[in-house]
Amino acid sequence: MLARLYDLPDLDEALARMAAIDIDVRPALVLERPSVLSWVTARFPGWAAEVDVAFARLPAACHIAVQNRQLLGFACYDAACRNYFGPMGVAEAARTQGVGRALLLSVLHAQRAQGYAYSIIGGVGPADFYAKAVGAVVIEGSERGVLEPLAAGRTLTNTGA
Repeated sequence: MLARLYDLPDLDEALARMAAIDIDVRPALVLERPSVLSWVTARFPGWAAEVDVAFARLPAACHIAVQNRQLLGFACYDAACRNYFGPMGVAEAARTQGVGRALLLSVLHAQRAQGYAYSIIGGVGPADFYAKAVGAVVIEGSERGVLEPLAAGRTLTNTGA
């Protein structure tokens, strides 16, 4: 999917909604890397490598949602490819509170601040969510995207050798 970064919903409003329920959505600090990676590995193991790459960027390209010092979700960009949004994951219990939308907006606004006009949302699961949240549209003919070798089973596996 493709999201127009020059026509995004207001970030401050989304952050205020989160703050009203004591959820802080913000860029992750590098010192939080081990905790975030551990959380992601436990809940979304297929995305741990991309989150690790996002933390290696300067500034770190991972945003997090935190409530009472507990991680509720994360969203990254420029991990699989430049100008890509994702991965993003939210704890199941927090999925109805607007956390995913706030994380999405936080990251897309960060991409816009870095000079991007559009963001590519790869490996889309809930297309309706992205369309409703930011007006993202499907990129026709993109089913075989940059992660196609993964889908085709052509990536390396850990054989222990």
